[in-house]
Amino acid sequence: MKRLFVAFLLISLLCSSALSETLVTNGGVSLDPAVLPYCTDDPDVPVVYFISDISPEALVTAYEALGAKLPGKVGVKMSTGESERSNYLRPWLIADLIHLLNGTIVECNTAYGGSRASTAMHRQQAKDNGLLDVAELDILDEEGSMEIPIEGGVRISVDYVGSHFKNYDSYLVLSHFKGHAMAGFGGAIKNISIGFGSSKGKVWIHSGGTKTSGSIWGQQDSFLEAMADAAKGVNTYMGGNILYISVLNRLSVDCDCDGNPAEPDMHDIGILASTDPLAIDQAAIDLVYAMPDSGSLIRRIERQNVLYVLEVGEINGLGSRRYNLVILDD
Repeated sequence: MKRLFVAFLLISLLCSSALSETLVTNGGVSLDPAVLPYCTDDPDVPVVYFISDISPEALVTAYEALGAKLPGKVGVKMSTGESERSNYLRPWLIADLIHLLNGTIVECNTAYGGSRASTAMHRQQAKDNGLLDVAELDILDEEGSMEIPIEGGVRISVDYVGSHFKNYDSYLVLSHFKGHAMAGFGGAIKNISIGFGSSKGKVWIHSGGTKTSGSIWGQQDSFLEAMADAAKGVNTYMGGNILYISVLNRLSVDCDCDGNPAEPDMHDIGILASTDPLAIDQAAIDLVYAMPDSGSLIRRIERQNVLYVLEVGEINGLGSRRYNLVILDD
């Protein structure tokens, strides 16, 4: 009991300290955390860790700050990038952390064509992008789909992920935060919903749970509701054996599924880490909105009402939008 009290007190002090100190981003922007709308010193909400450095060492620091060792066979869920020009997380940046975890890079095939529409093509693209030099790659839906139940979903009650999903004891969700043509932004929620979705599951989510094949285009709010529900299904299924790290660099308006993305026109921000997928995405959004050069990305985010996905994640119990921010920089 004494240890629990000391840990609680330490986190409380860290959170209060974070709100009173200046945050300096990777791009050199000084920011008072008190201006971040959902940042709070409430000790009962999830912690989101921030470090401005974007390096292999900083990624390891962010992971270790979470204080939780991922057990057993670890899958590292990340985008493998549509082309060498995509802004996927580069091998030099992620290698040390993946090796520390003895992790396997995991991903699913796309549902829209492109260079990763089949397992063979996908594996070749990952090789071209240098990721097979870092770790083994498992295409989770190479052998089809499996169902994950969703309790309390707003739009859907089942999610379809790659059938290999069940072969892993834990996951590190390693997201490159950026814009997205349909989802508005891509972070942790998109990575565990659309990202873990098999080709069948991707259509299911995009259609708002109305079909499992054919065009991925559907009604926007239904898509966002299904995405938040699918994320809840994955997060709940893992029972705590899932952690989240988001890298806020190369902040293009286009996602890593775009083979020819727009060049970023804002500075890098840093790295976030949390046990809560909703909190880490909300923190990333708060930081983007606080930056003086983020106009292009904000316009992309707001183009299709996509902040609604955060509201749905709060309604369906995915996590908390309010968070404590702990700054790891010296």
